[in-house]
Amino acid sequence: MQLNLNKSICFFDLETTGISITKDRIVEISILKVNPDGSEEKKTWLVNPEIPIPAVVTAVHGITDEKVANEPTFNELAKEVNTWIKDSDLGGFNSNRFDIPLLAEEMLRAGIDFDMKNRRSVDVQTIFHKMEQRTLTAAFKFYCDRSLEDAHSAEADTMATYEVLKAQLDRYDNLENDTRFLAEFSSRKKIADFAGFIAFDEDGEECFSFGKHKGKKVTEILEREPGYFGWLQSADFPLYTKKVLTAIKLRSFNNKL
Repeated sequence: MQLNLNKSICFFDLETTGISITKDRIVEISILKVNPDGSEEKKTWLVNPEIPIPAVVTAVHGITDEKVANEPTFNELAKEVNTWIKDSDLGGFNSNRFDIPLLAEEMLRAGIDFDMKNRRSVDVQTIFHKMEQRTLTAAFKFYCDRSLEDAHSAEADTMATYEVLKAQLDRYDNLENDTRFLAEFSSRKKIADFAGFIAFDEDGEECFSFGKHKGKKVTEILEREPGYFGWLQSADFPLYTKKVLTAIKLRSFNNKL
């Protein structure tokens, strides 16, 4: 089954130096852009992360410091990557919790104003876990009846993710071939930032989901404790979380004018 698209969607996968959204860096990124007319474009980049790749991580994806030593940094690639994805929805495997948040951090560090306001994200892993509770390799075997060669290479994982989603649409009648539906179905909870530090309460307003102010509205806390905003901005929170907090603070200020 082909995807029913109103706009392009970019399936992508990252290989990285680790699993920390704020501290680790991209070493490989692969993008498969699927357009509404069914045409596809594919691009893969190796990336110099400018920090050492731990041996335990290299053992997973096979990318060494030497392999990326002469490759461009993400700062050098950011504009080209953004050109590929800027007008598209995004799709991936565990992408809502890892790939998109980490990509956002890299983009913001490179000076690209990355935002998800006008795009949707389809997390194929979430659909898979809701239906079958497996891994990507098992998903590819289960849905496509093929073995996943070169697992943990960005390109192989990206292509497998796209194939699994199409097979999921063929298999499950209750899955709608619509990006809006798939994005909503593959979301785990309503959050304002990628990392989940800011959620939406039952009134649809942003609230903190951690710490001493868990469950309290962000606007109320920032007004009552102005210094808390400064602490959040200087602490080790993701750049995108800080961007969302700044937008909430500015919106609240403008509403008072």
